[in-house]
Amino acid sequence: MDEAAIAESLVNSGALKFGRFILKSGVESPYYIDLAWLLSSPMDFERVVKIIADKIRGVIQRRAVDKLATIELKGALILPSVASILRMPCIIVRKETKTYGLTGRIVGGEIRRGERFIFFDDVLTDGRSKVEGIKPIEEEGGVIDTIMVVVDREQGGREKLEALGYNVEAITTISEIVNKLLSIGKMSFEEAERILTYTRSCREVRS
Repeated sequence: MDEAAIAESLVNSGALKFGRFILKSGVESPYYIDLAWLLSSPMDFERVVKIIADKIRGVIQRRAVDKLATIELKGALILPSVASILRMPCIIVRKETKTYGLTGRIVGGEIRRGERFIFFDDVLTDGRSKVEGIKPIEEEGGVIDTIMVVVDREQGGREKLEALGYNVEAITTISEIVNKLLSIGKMSFEEAERILTYTRSCREVRS
């Protein structure tokens, strides 16, 4: 299953880390996912890229999509390889406007009014960074058909984005990853329970 392959690749590459981490939102977390670490493990990088490409292929077979998009940095390290497999153009949204050379926040091409995009990113937490990344595309007249992430941290981001009218697809969730790693002996019960308890508490806060 794709979820199992993602889980194993995250562990093999060191992209999934355990400890105490402060997220961008300021919330403390017992784990952190940094897909940039896939770059240090070419086989895992290739496996994850192929899974992402297959998931996106499934979307574009059902829906009319013109281009792929992501925001720097993590998504931008992965999406060009996915786009190459799919033979689809992709753009990168800068976090800040470039003030010299080719200015602006869009890298890799132009956005034509009415073009439909799949917006890709590595991890979904509360959804705020996705809204920030999407905004420059929509300001240029692009339409976000689908937001796709590799891992949903299950901290309310999906629900918030769907409430704004976006179609959201996650390849896997942190609960699925933890349960898979526990089943194959790559995570202790205590560590798994700590993360699952944290995830449940995040759901309770939202409810």
